[in-house]
Amino acid sequence: MNLPPLLAFVDDIYEDLELWYPKLRLEEAGYSMRLAGPALRTFTGKHGYPATADLLIAEARSEDYGGLLIPGGFMPDKLRRDAKVLALTREFFAAGKLVAFICHGGWIPISARILHGRRATGSLGIKDDLENAGAIWVDEPVVVDGNLISSRTPRDLAPFAAAMVSFLTDAQPRR
Repeated sequence: MNLPPLLAFVDDIYEDLELWYPKLRLEEAGYSMRLAGPALRTFTGKHGYPATADLLIAEARSEDYGGLLIPGGFMPDKLRRDAKVLALTREFFAAGKLVAFICHGGWIPISARILHGRRATGSLGIKDDLENAGAIWVDEPVVVDGNLISSRTPRDLAPFAAAMVSFLTDAQPRR
């Protein structure tokens, strides 16, 4: 089966595990993932792990991908100021494609204004931000609301990645 590639945002001070665990788990399930950054270079995670962008955010097109992963760390606070990041997030959401975010990754969907009335979770540090954006806060390891999949912290990565794989598997046309 020809599975659509996935897109993940990357910039300096991303949360290392929140990018690499889902990326590897999704690749294990047969998906490829492109890392989109503000420049074509290697970025450093909070804990020093490198991630090289192979696509410019400015050149990314939502129609080319089956879903979006937004890791946490301090990266989302920087990227949510980029109009293209917000537009891509809204496009994935409006198309019913996967929009998965964890920990502080919720800052991007908050700024994209796609969470009003939707169930979501994230780091306790952004609970108020999620609620002020109109999200219904749920303190669970993973929350699935339609095409939005959210998770709290790295300790919840196993159910987060499993929910992403399940969503993507269910979204594939049966032959």
